[in-house]
Amino acid sequence: MADGNQSIMEKAEARFVDKQKKTAERNKATAEYMSEAKARIIKTARLRELRLAKEEADRVAEALNPTPKKKRVVKKVAATEVKS
Repeated sequence: MADGNQSIMEKAEARFVDKQKKTAERNKATAEYMSEAKARIIKTARLRELRLAKEEADRVAEALNPTPKKKRVVKKVAATEVKS
C-alpha cells in the first residue's frame, strides 16, 4: 500500500511542477506583451510629437512665405471656318 501512495504522491508532484512551469511561462509571456505594448505607446507618442512639430513648422513657413496661387489657364477654342 505504501507503493500506491508513493505513486500518487509522485503524480501529484509532477502535476504541481507542470503547473508551476506553465504559470512561469504565462507570467513571462505577459511581461513581454506588456513591455512591447509600453514601448509601442512610447514610440507612438514620440512620433506624434514629431509630426505635430513638423506641421507647426510648415504652417509658420507658409505664413512667412505664402506661395503664389496659380492662375487658371483658359483654353481658347479656335473656331473652324469652312472655306468655299
